[in-house]
Amino acid sequence: MRKKTVNLLIFIGVVTILNYSCSEKTKPGITGTLVQNTALLNVAPVFVPLTPGAVTPEGWIRDWAEDAAKGITGHLGEYSPTFGKAWKGYGFEARGATADGGGWPLEQCSYWLDGAIRLGYILHDSVLIKKASTRLDTVVNGVLRGGETFIYWLPKEALIDSTQGWVEFNSWAHSHMGRALVAYYQASGKEKVLQALTKVYRNYSLPKLMERFWAVTGSVNIDPMMDTYLLTGDTAIRNHINSFGNKKKYQTLITNWNAGKLQHGHSVIFYENIRVPALFYLFSGNKQDLNATLNALNWAESSNLLPVGVTSGEEFHAGIGATRNIETCDVSASINTFNRLLQITGEEKYSDKIEKVFFNAAPAPVSRDFSTMCYYQSMNRYSNQIPNDEPYNPGKDCFKFTKIGHGVLCCVANNCRILPNYIMNMWMATQDHGLAATLYGPCKVKAVVADGVTTEIICKTNYPFGETIQMTVNPSRTAEFPIYLRVPEWCANPAIKVNGETLKIEKQGSGFVKILRKWKMKDKIVLALPMTVKVVQGNETPYPQISYFDHYHKMAKDTTINNPYALVYYGPLLFSLPIPDIDPNQEAPGAKFNYALDVRPENAAQKITVERKVMPEHWNWSLDAPIKLTVDAQEFDWKPTENKVLPEKPIEKGTPVKIQLVPYGTTKFRVTMFPVTAASYRK
Repeated sequence: MRKKTVNLLIFIGVVTILNYSCSEKTKPGITGTLVQNTALLNVAPVFVPLTPGAVTPEGWIRDWAEDAAKGITGHLGEYSPTFGKAWKGYGFEARGATADGGGWPLEQCSYWLDGAIRLGYILHDSVLIKKASTRLDTVVNGVLRGGETFIYWLPKEALIDSTQGWVEFNSWAHSHMGRALVAYYQASGKEKVLQALTKVYRNYSLPKLMERFWAVTGSVNIDPMMDTYLLTGDTAIRNHINSFGNKKKYQTLITNWNAGKLQHGHSVIFYENIRVPALFYLFSGNKQDLNATLNALNWAESSNLLPVGVTSGEEFHAGIGATRNIETCDVSASINTFNRLLQITGEEKYSDKIEKVFFNAAPAPVSRDFSTMCYYQSMNRYSNQIPNDEPYNPGKDCFKFTKIGHGVLCCVANNCRILPNYIMNMWMATQDHGLAATLYGPCKVKAVVADGVTTEIICKTNYPFGETIQMTVNPSRTAEFPIYLRVPEWCANPAIKVNGETLKIEKQGSGFVKILRKWKMKDKIVLALPMTVKVVQGNETPYPQISYFDHYHKMAKDTTINNPYALVYYGPLLFSLPIPDIDPNQEAPGAKFNYALDVRPENAAQKITVERKVMPEHWNWSLDAPIKLTVDAQEFDWKPTENKVLPEKPIEKGTPVKIQLVPYGTTKFRVTMFPVTAASYRK
């Protein structure tokens, strides 16, 4: 068969490229039409997101999304006054609420509304859309009737005057409401929503970034401010953004970040704040702004990154360890930041990061029916007693699965954003009027390409539980445009066929394959991404020796922690030894987990057996997973304790056994960071 050659396009850095402008007839909410005029920016992003609803989930992702709509996301407003009453313009009793209706509930409720409105339009769920839009319309109407900010019933000083109390959280919450309103406008096309966004942001000056290191700050309003500017071209909004970069504290901060001068801090705030310079880069054109974000991310990941792709946070960065925790807010915030970096740079590695987080960290803190969730997850959860030393913040019951996760309500609300922010970014528009497959899974995308051709692409796959993605391209008429297919970094031997004809990929490695051709109805693409087993070894590290951990548990004081561990990956999936559960709060009795992994990294592909079976009719992250791995291990005499969760040295003697592993995301109790045998340990 004759082979065609396509170039493997690896986006490295950012260049000014052809801008994708919208026409006067462009309307939001219709077939994923672009509504952002990126020509207004100094540097155009490589990829441009589509509107909520342009990508529709199918298969196992749809099962999960519908469970979310039936569960927490669809009903959170009924579970607490924080979600039922915030943003209605009056005070009420709730944790962190001020008498005038400001404070903590604004932050938490805006997280939920942002996720709910996106999921509603993604699923075309009229009930969820009405539930979220009714609340958002209250904010919009309040602004248009005289409100100065989205906190429409309070004077502007509630966001800018530190004597008012809660000003930082008010301003932080304001940004998240702005994001919800941007999504609402793009999905619905309601002009009054854009009018409210424009009115607020043309009169809003971004505050200085981080008055206190890793503190909540209104500078994160840059996300919805930029989106509003690209929807309107309002120069007053651009002027406010540009003036932000001239502030001395901002300039000092990016200088320090680029010099590696950072310190451990609150991990959620870290993920939110580090993208601010990268977004400002689109306005300034100064590569030092982008580099500041990238350097900050690399700094944090080098000493705190856990195997699921998120840095530890208890709530501050907590080093690397089997029972170090991840706050569920971090799962959401990391995906959002990686999505922005993907759009800005076009670099495939950010897609890989998103998939690692989404396929592993996202399902772990949520019950299989999406009815309960927990505040923290850890790589090893041996029982409901280990780990049991709960982090200082938020305190008691932060490992427990409940309808609200914990009395501190940020995580249960932020959890509602994870699914929609993955789904709507599975496909993005490109500056050359094409589409890019940026994240994989079963879905449909409907968008406008080329010179106004409406095109639907149907993706049938069980990925990441399968290796093949079948795409059917259906343009409304024959048209030439590019489709970019991502090749994950972990995939050494990808294969692509178009209408049965093999395309030769000249280069291997990470990047996007560009297929430029005249597409017609029912053209077929088959993308094969063969997965291989990978064993990674490492060592636990001490907690950062910072004042936050002064009143912490004993392990935080131990500066000698260096326990060896091993991890097992298959493609983008992290694997664990499952500890069966009665429910997410109670492990089944009698489970054994005293095993050391006995596989050398260089022999993993030959030593580990992969077992596959068909996907279940309904996917709910069951332990009866469609992929299981059989691994060599040694059983040895060992019981973890609260302060010694892994053995200090490789295991010299044990009884050889075979153990079966399942995807991390299917487990509620598990061993993921394994003890290692001396024979397999690579020093």
